[in-house]
Amino acid sequence: MIILFLIFAAVSFYYLIFLIKIVNGLKIVKNDLDSNSLNEFVSVIIPFRNEENILQRNLASVESQSFPKDRYEIIYVDDNSDDNSVKVIEDNISSNNVRIIKSENNFNDRAHKKLALKIAIENSKGEIIITTDADCFHRRDWLSTMVKKFDMETGFVSGPVEFVDDGKIFSKLQKLEFSSLIIVGAALIGINEPIICNAANLGFRKSVFKLVNGYEDNLNLSSGDDEFLMQKISTRTDYKVKFCYDKNAVSYTHPNKTIKEFVNQRKRWASKSFYYVKKSITLKLLFIYIFYLSFLIQFLLGIFYDKLFFVSLMFNFIFKVFTENQIVRRESTDLFKKVSLKLFLLAEILHIPYIILAGFSGLFGNYEWKGRKVKR
Repeated sequence: MIILFLIFAAVSFYYLIFLIKIVNGLKIVKNDLDSNSLNEFVSVIIPFRNEENILQRNLASVESQSFPKDRYEIIYVDDNSDDNSVKVIEDNISSNNVRIIKSENNFNDRAHKKLALKIAIENSKGEIIITTDADCFHRRDWLSTMVKKFDMETGFVSGPVEFVDDGKIFSKLQKLEFSSLIIVGAALIGINEPIICNAANLGFRKSVFKLVNGYEDNLNLSSGDDEFLMQKISTRTDYKVKFCYDKNAVSYTHPNKTIKEFVNQRKRWASKSFYYVKKSITLKLLFIYIFYLSFLIQFLLGIFYDKLFFVSLMFNFIFKVFTENQIVRRESTDLFKKVSLKLFLLAEILHIPYIILAGFSGLFGNYEWKGRKVKR
């Protein structure tokens, strides 16, 4: 029994080290000064599929940027929509720097988005590529703030993404969880261990994209156009990977409306973890997963073996709540709105079974995305 307690203590200690790295990484990205004095042309690329109800707001957002109109273009790439998405864009274009590109219809059953993005990149004019999603909207200084992070030594910039909740508890919980992921991703970039980013808000150099062979290595996976590219640039080139820690750079979108949508999204995200460029990344994520799994193991041991394991379970839970509170509710308030303690505690209780189930389901089973069924 002592050996088991020592194992649980060791796993918790590893998680503590991980959280200390997160705090240090956040300090680094917060102190990273903008250094762009370049005058490079920028291409904003937005893939879409059957999103006629939200494209008008997205178009208005990217057209009204404070960034000089003669220094950027907007490319919408149609991923085989069968609704009125294209017409919505055409009817609402108010500037001459917007283009629509039709992607081909001979893609494999997984890499639809990657190949759509590839076509847009090949047809783009800019050296700096900024991608966002069709369901996103932004502040007027979004583009200029993202572009400022680029200098000649920077190959990739990850930006913050925030859910706009509708006031319901499910929406608020998603917003909190997603904001936490963004913060962790930012911190890992700060300590030069980039793992997490989001295609709803990122940028890269086209020349560097070509240098690492773009998405070609990962066309067998539907997801990962963002993280795989970031990791390849970090590990295979001397270019810097940065995070744009600025509220003006936030890309806003909405959380999932249903449990089914949420589960499908998390399955898709979890499914790519075993295909990361560096296997050491997968190993680190596995250790973190074991930390969460240890809560279930201690609970079962408390029921069937010895009630002392309930004591260690409670100790580890208090440790988790206290340490994560320092990051989620204190360290990130200059980027995201501070959440209530009540919501945070509820999220902490639900987070453990959620991580266990999400990690497991990502390895097995299929999921739906943009109206398509994707096989593992």
